[in-house]
Amino acid sequence: MDLTFILLVLLVLVLTVSGLIWIARAILIRRAHTVGYDSIGTYLRAIPSTDAQKSDAADLALKGAVVTLLGVLFTPLIIVGLIPLYYGARKVTLTLMGLGLTDSSPSQ
Repeated sequence: MDLTFILLVLLVLVLTVSGLIWIARAILIRRAHTVGYDSIGTYLRAIPSTDAQKSDAADLALKGAVVTLLGVLFTPLIIVGLIPLYYGARKVTLTLMGLGLTDSSPSQ
């Protein structure tokens, strides 16, 4: 293969993954502010207490799992998928265990 073609494919791949990360970050910022959290970190570490937050956590975990599985086909997507998979699965697991349901609720 031609070196120019390989570099072009790598550039497109890097731009695509960067775009996906930017879009995911924008969605998480909007969700965090809608639910009442100040930052993405606070939102991702919070343990869900309402049914809507529990549903959102399960949704986040499933989206992460799907993107991670797509990463098997397109390797750079594994990095993008592991982040929501970890945080979503963590929220679902902590909710199922019944831990800290009121410890990290946002102040409203």
